[in-house]
Amino acid sequence: MNNHIKISLALLSVPLCQAAAKENKNDRPNIVIIYCDDMGYGDIGVTGHPDIKTPNLDRMALDGMRFTNYYSASPASTASRYSLLTGRYPVRAGFRWVLSPDAERGIHPRELTIAELLKEQGYATAIYGKWHLGSTKKEYLPLQNGFDEYVGLPYSNDMIPPKYPDIALMCGNDTLRMNPDQSELTALYTEKAISFIKKHKKENFFVYVPYAMPHVPLYPGKAFIGKSKRGTYGDAVEEIDWGVGEILSALKKEGIDKNTIVWFMSDNGPWLPRNEEGGSAGIFRDGKGSTWEGGVRVPCFVSWPDHLNGQVNEEVITSMDVFATSVWMGGAAIPTDRVIDGKNIASYLGYENVAPKPETPYFYFGIDHQLMAVRKGQWKLHVKTYSQLGLDYFKGELPLLFNINADPSEKYNLATKYPEVVKELTSLIEEKLEEVKTTGDFFSKN
Repeated sequence: MNNHIKISLALLSVPLCQAAAKENKNDRPNIVIIYCDDMGYGDIGVTGHPDIKTPNLDRMALDGMRFTNYYSASPASTASRYSLLTGRYPVRAGFRWVLSPDAERGIHPRELTIAELLKEQGYATAIYGKWHLGSTKKEYLPLQNGFDEYVGLPYSNDMIPPKYPDIALMCGNDTLRMNPDQSELTALYTEKAISFIKKHKKENFFVYVPYAMPHVPLYPGKAFIGKSKRGTYGDAVEEIDWGVGEILSALKKEGIDKNTIVWFMSDNGPWLPRNEEGGSAGIFRDGKGSTWEGGVRVPCFVSWPDHLNGQVNEEVITSMDVFATSVWMGGAAIPTDRVIDGKNIASYLGYENVAPKPETPYFYFGIDHQLMAVRKGQWKLHVKTYSQLGLDYFKGELPLLFNINADPSEKYNLATKYPEVVKELTSLIEEKLEEVKTTGDFFSKN
């Protein structure tokens, strides 16, 4: 870690319970998922931002693989994280799409996370950052859901007094500190991830780093304040870029970068109403909370030296596919006792003799898990719309059909021109609604 980055010694000195290291007896890759909060598609240099400097993310995209049609399974925090870790659409969770600190529900004990399935295969597992999958019961917390270690905030960093109680920085199942200095957290999570990697470099590990930034309120580290022309938002993004660079450098220094696959994504699109405190969705319409492209189509880069070498992949993939692929790469079986919506995309990452992902419709579940749109191939059909900005872009006109390949900004409604496509996609939505109604969720099955 650079000397000019200073972290509270009180936080870094806290002992954590860790499993004893053991020899790595297989060639399965280590897996790191870096997941930032509310970063838009257009907030990174390689995706077109003119002022925010992101050399590490740019290099990750240009030297590894960049997915240009990656979708989060939800345009909101809790639901997005649920889908990433379980491989399931958020409508299957059994709770509202964003959990408050006093929410009675959280991730159901019968859900299976990436961490649980990899831990069964001998992986050491850790999460450093924002959890937001329930905190009112011990069973909802990370250590009860497959993680050996946890340091972070249990919910969103804006859920603070006076509306909510004091927020806790947690270590495992315990409170480490109340109302921590949030300007220290990006560096803290980075340092903890690197320490874990070093300790477990001789065995397989899975590290999940869900940074709380650049979600508002913005708290860039002191060393980054004023660095970006883009203001405080740019400062926060540039610190995340620094953190990514530190993790990638640590993997290389320890000689395990070629056996470690690193994913970088955002949980959803940018928070546009916050003006200069919010991000950019680039050419895509709207942002966080909406099922317009700007709400769910976000950056996705993968680093895996000697395996990926600057490819651009235009296939449609989702956060749920990261679950299925990670589980498979780690040697675990993808569960068959429940609906898993994610697909194994290992063939895109260079694995031979693996079936390519079948053409699968992507369903846009929006506010309160309403099924609002579907994409199949080049076509996207909206049957409901919601705008974070409160805008009705097409003055109540529905359905809306767009050729997303030719019109990624969703400007030209082609519904009347292609009624047969509208009919086909409407049928897909009706079938999916019936399927999720029939299969239900674990809470409804208790």
